[in-house]
Amino acid sequence: MSMTDAAPGNSQFECPRCRSDVVESWYGPCNSCRQQLRSDFAGQSREVTAAEYEPKMNVTPNAVATKD
Repeated sequence: MSMTDAAPGNSQFECPRCRSDVVESWYGPCNSCRQQLRSDFAGQSREVTAAEYEPKMNVTPNAVATKD
């Protein structure tokens, strides 16, 4: 497929990452750049446990209700 035979909805532009001319549906990195970015920055999932919330000692619960 040549650059002039773009399918409807596709547009021709310069890839902002590698500066090659591409025909894509959306503006952004080309297909090969996206694949490279996915492989370079693919994260590993892990279990994260958050600490239980403990209010600060200077905070009084229901301070408004106990106000004289």
